[in-house]
Amino acid sequence: MTDPIADYLTRLRNAISAKHRVVEVPASNLKKEITKILFDKGYILNYKFVEDGPQGTIKVALKYDSVNKVNAIKELVRVSSPGLRKYTGYKDMPRVINGLGIAIISTSKGVMTDKEAAELKIGGEVLCYVY
Repeated sequence: MTDPIADYLTRLRNAISAKHRVVEVPASNLKKEITKILFDKGYILNYKFVEDGPQGTIKVALKYDSVNKVNAIKELVRVSSPGLRKYTGYKDMPRVINGLGIAIISTSKGVMTDKEAAELKIGGEVLCYVY
């Protein structure tokens, strides 16, 4: 697998389109940090890190509206890829849907949202957009 982050986002997208409640993805430290951000910002209902085997898995409980059965995540877009990395400075942080969505940035201080990186005045690699 050449791009594990794209695989992670695709598994979430496929589970959302199939209306699954829980999706399991292979774990890595970067995927765990992205999952924590999605939970903190209210895009997923819950998550659990399961240590089985050498790699482990992440169980993600997706969040749906109780009335309309609409998912909290409208779209997941991979920005930076292994063939073409996208970097940004803190002055040029991307705005996702005019501030309604989030951009997940990998910085020297760890993985964080675009707003947190702008507050700390650090840039980094733009991993994905979530809205």
